[in-house]
Order: sequence, then C-alpha cells, then structure tokens
Amino acid sequence: MKDHRQERLGRLQREYHRNHPWRLGPGGLFVPHSYAEIKPDALSWWDDVGFILNRRRVIVWWRHPRDLYRTAIEELGHEQAGEFPFGDWLTQGAIPNYRKVGRSRKKIVSYTCRPPSEASCAYFQRLRALEQELSAQGIDCDVRPSSKRKRLSWATGLGLVAPLEVRNVQELAAVADLARRLLVGHTTLDQEFPGYCFTKESWLSEAAARA
Repeated sequence: MKDHRQERLGRLQREYHRNHPWRLGPGGLFVPHSYAEIKPDALSWWDDVGFILNRRRVIVWWRHPRDLYRTAIEELGHEQAGEFPFGDWLTQGAIPNYRKVGRSRKKIVSYTCRPPSEASCAYFQRLRALEQELSAQGIDCDVRPSSKRKRLSWATGLGLVAPLEVRNVQELAAVADLARRLLVGHTTLDQEFPGYCFTKESWLSEAAARA
C-alpha cells in the first residue's frame, strides 16, 4: 500500500535539491565544520555531514556514544541540583541604554540586566560541582550504537550514534559512508560494531584524554 505522505516528501526533497544545489566538497560531501584546530588524537563528540543519494539530500547528525554518556551526566546533575531558583533579576530592574538620534533626541537601543541573584549563582556553583563529581566517579549508563531515520521536506535526516572518531575530513567521510550503507540496507550497526557498548568503565578510561 502506497504511503502518499512519504511519496510527497520524496518529491519535495528532489525539488528542493534541484532548485537549491548543495555546494559539495571533495568526495561529494557537505562538510559544515572546520578541523584546522583539532588535534590528531583528540576525542570526538559529535558532527554533521551531508551527501546526495538518489537525487535527494541526506543530512547525518552523528554523535559518539561518549557524547550521550556526557549528556546523561549533565541530566543527572540537573536532577540532583534541584529546581532552578527563578527570580526577577532578568526581567525587572534592567537599565536602559540609549543612543543619540539627532541633536536632542535619544532612543533605547538595549538593556543591561541586573547581576544574577545570589541564589542563581549558588545554584550554578552547586550544579558545576555535581557535574564534576559525577564525571570523575562515572554513572551507571550504557550507550549502544543506534540510528533513527527522519524524512524532512528538504532532506532525509539520519540520527546516528556510532563509536567513530572524527578529527578530519577523511574520518568524516567514514561516517558518511556508514550512513549511506545503512540507508540502502547494505549493513547494520550490529554487523559494524558487534557487542559494542559504551559504559562507565569506558568513560573512566578516557579521563586523561578528556583532561
């Protein structure tokens, strides 16, 4: 049975690419980020890459499992820090900044907010301390490779979690190649990374590299 919505999205993707050609680099890849300042042995966290498949754009949102692990640490830190002490320091008591208009007139061009409240500063100090402690000790969290495909009006999106390192365009090309093979059904993440799982032990073993 045909899915008319998916067929329509496919047509829209082809039309968008035809009317807005992508500026692709070597290897036919859309590379949005620079690697000039990344060290060859640096740990990777996330990146994006694009390519053309069947006359339609594919955009890959790649994350290393350690990035999801770090996010889990941040979420647990927020949970343990408690509720943020919302106050009126952002919305009340702001000082207007003026700019001259003509000889005698002036108009407001911006506002200077009051300094954060003592409660807000204490909250962020507590949050940073908790995140540092959780990062040093590690948390019970397992992250496995995964992928999720999403059809957009301008491209096919692929959220990809895979234990690759991306420190240059050549390594980014490996992410694009994996994404392409996954989309056309030539491989699976189980085949590529059999039994892989990023764990507390994985996180702790990389402490020196993160520092």
